[in-house]
Amino acid sequence: MIGAVAQVIRRDLLLAARQRADVANTLLFFVVVVTMVPLGVGPEPETLRTIAPGMVWVAALLASILSLNRLFAHDLADGTLEQMLLAPEPLAAIVLGKVAAHWLVTGLPITAMAMPLGVMFDLPADATATLATALALGTPALSLIGAVGAALTLGLRGGGVLLSLLVLPLYVPVLIFGAGSVEAVAGGLSPQAHLLLLAAFSLAATVLAPWAIAAALRISLE
Repeated sequence: MIGAVAQVIRRDLLLAARQRADVANTLLFFVVVVTMVPLGVGPEPETLRTIAPGMVWVAALLASILSLNRLFAHDLADGTLEQMLLAPEPLAAIVLGKVAAHWLVTGLPITAMAMPLGVMFDLPADATATLATALALGTPALSLIGAVGAALTLGLRGGGVLLSLLVLPLYVPVLIFGAGSVEAVAGGLSPQAHLLLLAAFSLAATVLAPWAIAAALRISLE
């Protein structure tokens, strides 16, 4: 099973390398959202430090949703998805590999951008480190939860709008605790509780979401 997951990750990373424009569009969207908001709220450093955590998390959430449409769509179009359903390996393991590859090309780069963004918004070093840690712990949950919605809306007309409506309410706890971890540091408190909850969300999603995604794909292909 581990070998199957590794092969799926390798395949999807190779496909992402050949479709650099799609990956670049997602990351560019994230950067544009984060850099444009300060132009609207003003250049005051105190204001920027206050809104930076929530702004970065909202941009990461929207960028994650933007990238979900291509998670299964290409496999459906070329018939690969049907072959995955017929493969001897568990479908849950295959989709876990696909979601892991999705996180590697979206969540991981977004997490890496947290450090320069923290400097840009004049966040203290401990707040910037907390922001990066929170993104590293929380973005896997965004990919896993979003993949459930992507599987449910696969092949539907106007599925992008329905996908957003399905996953946005489920993203709210991750958004609250992700931004709250940095706010706790700014208030002189420990962010440990927030970070542990983010890790718990991601671990729970890793255990439960692949089975839900597999079931949703079977329903969508019937």
